[in-house]
Amino acid sequence: MSNTSQASRRINALLDPNSFVEIGAKVTARATDFNLKQTPTPSDGVITGYGIIDGSLVYVYSQDASVLGGSVGEMHARKIVRLYELAMKTGAPVIGLIDSAGLRLQEATDALNGFGEIYRSQALASGVIPQITAVFGNCGGGLALIPGLTDFTFMEKEGAKLFVNSPNAIAGNYTEKCDTSSAAFQSEKSGLVDFTGEEGEILSGIRELIGMLPANNEDNDSYEECTDDLNRVNPELISCVGDTALALSILADNGRFVEVKGSYAKDMVTGFLRLNGDTVGAVANRSEVHDEEGNIAEKFDEALSAAGCEKAAEFVDFCDAFGIPVLTLTNVKGYAACECSEKRIAKAAAKLTAAFANASVPKVNVICGKAFGSAYNVMNSKALGADITYAWPTAQIGMMDARIAAKIMCDGQDAAMQDAFAADYEKLQTSAESAAQRGYVDQIIEAADTRKYVIGALEMLFTKREERPARKHGTV
Repeated sequence: MSNTSQASRRINALLDPNSFVEIGAKVTARATDFNLKQTPTPSDGVITGYGIIDGSLVYVYSQDASVLGGSVGEMHARKIVRLYELAMKTGAPVIGLIDSAGLRLQEATDALNGFGEIYRSQALASGVIPQITAVFGNCGGGLALIPGLTDFTFMEKEGAKLFVNSPNAIAGNYTEKCDTSSAAFQSEKSGLVDFTGEEGEILSGIRELIGMLPANNEDNDSYEECTDDLNRVNPELISCVGDTALALSILADNGRFVEVKGSYAKDMVTGFLRLNGDTVGAVANRSEVHDEEGNIAEKFDEALSAAGCEKAAEFVDFCDAFGIPVLTLTNVKGYAACECSEKRIAKAAAKLTAAFANASVPKVNVICGKAFGSAYNVMNSKALGADITYAWPTAQIGMMDARIAAKIMCDGQDAAMQDAFAADYEKLQTSAESAAQRGYVDQIIEAADTRKYVIGALEMLFTKREERPARKHGTV
């Protein structure tokens, strides 16, 4: 492998020093149309091979934009497919570093077939080995499906372009009006991109993510020695009901929480943390985003949005596929109420419902705020199969806020009567105590003690085995 190309430098920066072994270095283009044979195509524009990240085997391909723009031709695609075949045989992640002009026009039909073979390899690998894509240059047209088929996508925030149709090809749009190919758009609006940053940040972010993930769907050794106090008390948690990303950072071993899709659907938090050394997937409602000074930078309704549900459903499906336990922090009072949401919310909430119900991994739910209506059911409730449900003493669990219930049920009564009814309703129908008496909450715990209780529950559930009905797959 030449160490001079940008593609090779990215591989060397990503992997442990001197660990990369190249495969297919001598492969060149086979096509002869349009005098292609006269054009040098070293490695046919993509460097493929394997190496080590912190002791873990990974497979990597890196497109070389200096060779025909990194365009995908027959042999280019074949090298990537071959890499996937090896990764599936050995059970190790695949990392794709994208920088390509797209389909090679000189090999149109062969290149199209190559695209399809890559898609098929990715689809078959889904749920078997983790797949990570990083976009550093262009990733357009049919190539944009590749990050869509992977589990996690990184994107360079300034120069990279990710699109199916370029911004100028969309009726009524142009790049200056709305750059639909930018990292900002793809991470904040479409949700296709999970992480953005500069090149160095992306490569270090991939390394961190690999350290969190199992090698494959049968890997039970994804463990890191815990140096944090398992019984650590965190009195500050009670003030983090709104910003649950902050709460998860506090709960995590050594404060290490890797948020996924942090710029998209911010009302729902998804990400990975370690608890007692084990990787845990987290899903949490969020109503506030705090800045570095602790001030509220953004506020959201305590409601499920369509985008938030879809984001969480995808994440839960990934965790279940790879045997990663799921922790939820619930604080939700209903569904987002607007015309835009109404177009998608029922289906999106159904997808999240199905994801939690179908997930057979250990599932722990902590109700830290409100848990009202069927939106509460959607958030990993005991009815959907949560193995252990905790609630903080201040949690409210029921059909709706007691004051709203009083207005409905005491319509026409004076204010004093409504207040008295609301007090009774809160005690009998919406308190954590009343939910626990009915068996919907397993234990009421102090917010400060959440870490030790969650760790204890996950340790108890470590050997969990739960079968699902025999079927090819669900259809939700």
